Amino acid sequence: MTTIALVTGASRGLGRNTALSIAARGGNVVITYQSRAEEAQAVVAEIAAMGRKAAALQLDVGNVAAFPAFVSTLRVVLAETWGRDNFDHLVNNAGHGDYAPIAETTVAQFDRLVDVHFKGVFFLTQALLPLLSDGGRIVNLSSGLTRVSAPGWAAYAAVKGAVEVLSVYMAKELGARGIAVNTVAPGAIETDFFGGAVRDTPEFNSFFAGMTALGRVGVAEDIGPMIASLLSPENRWVNAQRIEVSGGQGI
Repeated sequence: MTTIALVTGASRGLGRNTALSIAARGGNVVITYQSRAEEAQAVVAEIAAMGRKAAALQLDVGNVAAFPAFVSTLRVVLAETWGRDNFDHLVNNAGHGDYAPIAETTVAQFDRLVDVHFKGVFFLTQALLPLLSDGGRIVNLSSGLTRVSAPGWAAYAAVKGAVEVLSVYMAKELGARGIAVNTVAPGAIETDFFGGAVRDTPEFNSFFAGMTALGRVGVAEDIGPMIASLLSPENRWVNAQRIEVSGGQGI
């Protein structure tokens, strides 16, 4: 049976490339977007052109109160598009960056990072568990900044560190259902993440390139295919792992 993956935050960047990479390997995809509906529909069209099926649903992963309605909508989409009442793979990718030294970080910045990157991942996964197939896969996105520090990223890295711990506990608790859970931690990537800072700011780009053994920062195409491969049957025994995909950042 062809798999169905749900990838959050997939209208752009790493999420978009992940969704396209899953489709390229023969999977169907449900993507979520927060506000970029036109870009999300463009991703759906690209997947359709590859001969796979896709759907795009609006979701703010930082708004836990919206999750029950989202799950109800997803049930309808799964039934109408695929004739199924479940899906196979969950990729918790959606997120944002916020840069500030510890001394200057505001409560609002901190709370939004927690709501999106940690609380959202925890409770969205919880809400989706009844729809996730036994033997399925969960991939949670972290960051190379949980291992290699860079001033100004303390709050962001801290919530990503929480996700890494959460992933291990998910793997333990969901193991009885045959669900494998892993964390993928990209290094610095040239996307429009954090306003395209790594892509468009020479100082950021050269700083992270200088920290990386392969001498450059990453691009989305370095990450999406790796996540897609992690969801595949040949990696069924990979579980409860933090897998860094950074080109050798900070070694």
